[in-house]
Amino acid sequence: QVQLQESGGGSVQAGGSLRLSCVASGDTNSVYSMGWFRQAPGKEREGVAAMDNIGRTTLADSVKGRFTISQDNAKNTLYLQMTSLKPEDTAMYYCAAGATRYPTPRLRPYTYNYWGQGTQVTVSS
Repeated sequence: QVQLQESGGGSVQAGGSLRLSCVASGDTNSVYSMGWFRQAPGKEREGVAAMDNIGRTTLADSVKGRFTISQDNAKNTLYLQMTSLKPEDTAMYYCAAGATRYPTPRLRPYTYNYWGQGTQVTVSS
């Protein structure tokens, strides 16, 4: 089992920045990839960014050029640096970990086995 704990959410104005963190604990050696997902009220959960254990990344088109995913393996921590935030980025952001190896990191929620509780990001115009 893998436990995930997100932090770093908050309220910012459009154009602002936030950095989300996700600390993984437990059987982290079983994890091949980690990702960030978000879900706004009334909408499906969508993939934002993902990274595998050799550093390959996948970003959703909607966040390319604005968001960066990174990880600190020594700290078992995944980050999401968000800049130029827009009101449409408002959502609950979830960290996820997957135990299946894919050719590239995936942004499909069903490919992940473990989920955090989420951290809220609110962007005002």
